[in-house]
Amino acid sequence: METRWSALMPDARNVTPLYLQLARNLATAIHCGVWSAGEALPSERTLSDAIGVSRITARKAIELLVEQGLIRRARGAGSFITPRVEDPLSRLTGFTKKMEQRGFTPDSVWLEREVRAAHREEIVQLGLSPGASVASLRRLRRADGIVMAVEHSALPVSIVPDPGAIDGSLYAYLEGRGVPVVRALQHFRAVNATGEIARLMDVEPRAALLVITRVGFSRDQHAIELTDTYCRDGFYDFVAELRQ
Repeated sequence: METRWSALMPDARNVTPLYLQLARNLATAIHCGVWSAGEALPSERTLSDAIGVSRITARKAIELLVEQGLIRRARGAGSFITPRVEDPLSRLTGFTKKMEQRGFTPDSVWLEREVRAAHREEIVQLGLSPGASVASLRRLRRADGIVMAVEHSALPVSIVPDPGAIDGSLYAYLEGRGVPVVRALQHFRAVNATGEIARLMDVEPRAALLVITRVGFSRDQHAIELTDTYCRDGFYDFVAELRQ
């Protein structure tokens, strides 16, 4: 038997229900990278036969991990390990670089790249004059083909005069123009998905989401980026180190 199969086997002598043991063992294996992000899980029958539990036990364990966001089910295709992002709150890294560092293949589906009049919140946050214009960027952020977030960014046109020139990483584009984001303030809040956001992210309407609002600053401490990112909460883990 493969080592990663034997590590999942529950202990029949333990008073903890078998399905909870199996769910815990499988969750530990996922967190340790034994099962890779995006990898297909075996069927319930294969899993139950391999480790000597009933199909009901296997099904209940998988359902529990689906609820926890560690496994996702694709209709007609099976169950897959959900990509997850462990995001240190003290490090400023763009989505593309962050995904690449974790072994995912990132890409974007553009929903909007245009110059338009700034909204009131953008005028306030970016310190713009009334009537100013911004580059408006809206896209789906994906990792290994899975939508991780819906992102909307607004930047002064002096910083991004041609939104169509941004292909992949916004931060790489800004670095290339000599105006990198070197510091950012982030605000986190929980929201329910609107109908549009739910459709874009393939979640239920009013599903719980995490919204990250980031204001990015240039070297001269001018605000040059305002980004709202709607995250599927089961895909993100945020880590903060606290010291006394």
